[in-house]
Amino acid sequence: MTNRLSPFLGTMIIVGFAFLYGPIASVIVYSFNASRLVTVWAGFSTRWYVELLSNDQIRNAALTSFEIALISATGALILGTLAGFVLSRYRRFAGRTIFGGLITGPLVMPEVITGLSLLLLFVALGQAIGWPKERGVLTIAIAHITLGMAYVSVVVEARLSSFDRSLEEAALDLGAKPAKVFAVITLPLIAPALVAGWLLAFTLSLDDLVIASFTSGPSATTLPMVIFSSVRMGVSPQINALATLLLVAVAAAVLIAGRILARTRNSPTT
Repeated sequence: MTNRLSPFLGTMIIVGFAFLYGPIASVIVYSFNASRLVTVWAGFSTRWYVELLSNDQIRNAALTSFEIALISATGALILGTLAGFVLSRYRRFAGRTIFGGLITGPLVMPEVITGLSLLLLFVALGQAIGWPKERGVLTIAIAHITLGMAYVSVVVEARLSSFDRSLEEAALDLGAKPAKVFAVITLPLIAPALVAGWLLAFTLSLDDLVIASFTSGPSATTLPMVIFSSVRMGVSPQINALATLLLVAVAAAVLIAGRILARTRNSPTT
């Protein structure tokens, strides 16, 4: 006997999806609008994509954002994996509660406070030791690593908590060193969690506006900062085109990651 959705529940699902994805669909549709007004349809055109590709400000900001996202996601993956491993495997050690609170603090702390505290830290370091001399790509990347490693550590710790340690114990019994067991056995088995953590940190860095606004300087402007300053004067059709390209890129990345994870899960173990 099959369970069928009631008309009310089906209607609510349709309304919910329309509420969530309707604005995104309108952005995609109006990115092909010939009119400069984003709410008035004047025919199909790709002129805004052409103008977007020739916009040096947006192009440079996009390259800066992707550079920062790659650096911060990689750094957050390394530090977050180590933190998650410590929290999962070492249940009792002096200062564990403080350590766990410091790691997961950025998850619940408002981004305004995080950005302001990091700004004060960079200013104090610059006055004390002369580094950093100015705020830019490096300071934004450090700030995003601080934020991203909290998410990565939670994902890795959750994966390790349900991890079967029999393979590790067998390798240790056969004489393998702990470092080799971690590199050869543990990391490959938790690879899906590592990929998920890296993608999450990359997305957070690419999307961040508040923390980047506090920790950036004249030499570095991220894409969200350019978009925010642009829409304050009115939404440009170029922003619609940019949002569409980002949606396509994100969808492609999600599909590729899904294929890789599916092959990893279906691959025979040796």
